[in-house]
Amino acid sequence: MNYNNVEKIIKKLASQNQTISFAESCTGGRIAAAFTTISGASTVLNGSVVTYSNTLKHAWLNVDNEVLENFGAVSSECVSQMLEGIIKLSAADYVLAVSGIAGPTGGTEEKPVGTVYIGLKTPYNKEVFQCLFDGDREHVQEQSTAFAIKKLEEVLEI
Repeated sequence: MNYNNVEKIIKKLASQNQTISFAESCTGGRIAAAFTTISGASTVLNGSVVTYSNTLKHAWLNVDNEVLENFGAVSSECVSQMLEGIIKLSAADYVLAVSGIAGPTGGTEEKPVGTVYIGLKTPYNKEVFQCLFDGDREHVQEQSTAFAIKKLEEVLEI
């Protein structure tokens, strides 16, 4: 997939002396990879963590075990705490967090394969989006990555 506007995002953040970090689960580092393919990303990208297990969501991002038990890793509550955790860990101005079910297994009636929560926290607000993507595992991961980048474009007015 082509993420043409990632370079524009990097330039805009750099011009404002602002930084970005990511907390990824089902995307497995694809958002960070989209940024690190662009020369100059190091001027804005503080870092990224892939917290695939609940153990690391708790240990690295301080997601409450209670949230994981009551709502699950694929929930607005979890992604909201992932956002707070990655901000605390990285001190970035902008952060993205993603957790979902890419499939082909793991889906339930309540949370089918393709259910993904994507959160964005800026210096001004925080929002978590519930998405339902279709297709195979790779397609769900690609759509999740593209959606997250698109939300960043929108908030930065690119």
